[in-house]
Amino acid sequence: MHILLIGGLWLDGSAWDAVVPALRELGHDPVPLTLPGQGDGSTSATLADQVAAVLAAVDAAPDRPLVVGHSAACSLAWSAADARPEKVAKVVMIGGFPAGDGKAYADFFDTDNGVMPFPGWAPFDGPDSADLDEDAKRAFASAAIPVPEGVTKGVVHLADERRFDVPVTLICPEFTPAQARDWIAAGDVPELAAVKHVEYVDIDSGHWPMVTKPVELARLIAAAATGH
Repeated sequence: MHILLIGGLWLDGSAWDAVVPALRELGHDPVPLTLPGQGDGSTSATLADQVAAVLAAVDAAPDRPLVVGHSAACSLAWSAADARPEKVAKVVMIGGFPAGDGKAYADFFDTDNGVMPFPGWAPFDGPDSADLDEDAKRAFASAAIPVPEGVTKGVVHLADERRFDVPVTLICPEFTPAQARDWIAAGDVPELAAVKHVEYVDIDSGHWPMVTKPVELARLIAAAATGH
């Protein structure tokens, strides 16, 4: 299956370097995306540019692709389901939830000179980063790409209710499937509350399983692709 891999904030396509070969071994065709403003050198990219890049990858797929979004990029994957509900086979969300229509994409941290740099590890102390050692943290921080303000403060636009027919697999790293179900039941994630088919899958990792558990993550993505 054609699998599009979209990393979250501060990541480019290389975030999936250890996942891609594992998915290929499992018989799939993974395509990691480097988004405008996150790896192409642009600091003026907008959220619309990133959505357009994802849609171009969906349109270029030889079949109905599986679209995988990590963290904030769950909203990008979900935007693809909204814009191409007949083309996207399934969405996998890793460690994140889709923003609703009219909500800011990822206005989480301070910006500086038009970009949102990686804020350091203090905001991610605890379960998010517990499985990253100091070397891994240094490597992540040094490679982190400041995300353009036009992306982080961009407004999510969703319009086609057929998106709720697209099945979703939610991979739960630093939180449990039970917690995710509770948040959705409490009304914290209206988009997923309206999806007709949501599967919850646990992975024993922090927020970045593509770094710490890439082979296991690949297996879970492959299972979502094949439906078992």
